[in-house]
Amino acid sequence: MPVRGRCCEGAHAGAWPVSVSRAGGRATGRGAGRAPRPCRRAAVPARVCDRFRDVGRRARQTRGMAISESDLIHLRRAVALASEAADAGDGPFGSVLVDAAGVERFADRNREQSTGDPTRHPELEIVRWAVANLTPAERAASTVYTSGEHCAMCSAAHAWVGLGRIAYVASAEQIAGWRRNAGSAPSAVAPLAITTVAPALAVDGPVEELAPEIRSLIVRAVREG
Repeated sequence: MPVRGRCCEGAHAGAWPVSVSRAGGRATGRGAGRAPRPCRRAAVPARVCDRFRDVGRRARQTRGMAISESDLIHLRRAVALASEAADAGDGPFGSVLVDAAGVERFADRNREQSTGDPTRHPELEIVRWAVANLTPAERAASTVYTSGEHCAMCSAAHAWVGLGRIAYVASAEQIAGWRRNAGSAPSAVAPLAITTVAPALAVDGPVEELAPEIRSLIVRAVREG
């Protein structure tokens, strides 16, 4: 049975398709007997290819809508709340609930240490507030902005009550890595992506231009804790 092949190990489009017979090693097909088509990437400087690869990586970071300037305003507010939480000795996390008109409706920060309740995550406080104060349609049209990607508990709660899009600064994977590198013990809960817990949710993140601020707060919290 023939095996399909492409030049440049199938790395990109533009090669002649060639089939090689397993029995005799004989090449057949449209590209058989022809000189290989020049690799289009070969003519492109490495720095340009690297730039295209970087663009691809940034594009894959978001799974919902693109991050807008308006989004950045609310995300910076979430980062400020995270800093406030860190200053109070709580986990460095903050979240903001914004309605369809772009108006902030509720915001909170982590309060685990100050209350002794490990479920006092700001994302969960948003869920509780939204259920008490918004209609299902208003919840679905809202956006939650948060400094760090939801944990599994908060992702599930968000989905159960029908809240809308989530935009976060730092991913659960990034945060787990920063904590680990700073010497923190592993979390009791696996750092799952939001869409692993709730696949239908629209999610955007991480936002690399704000992530260093969260990294600094995470490292500080581990070292001071």
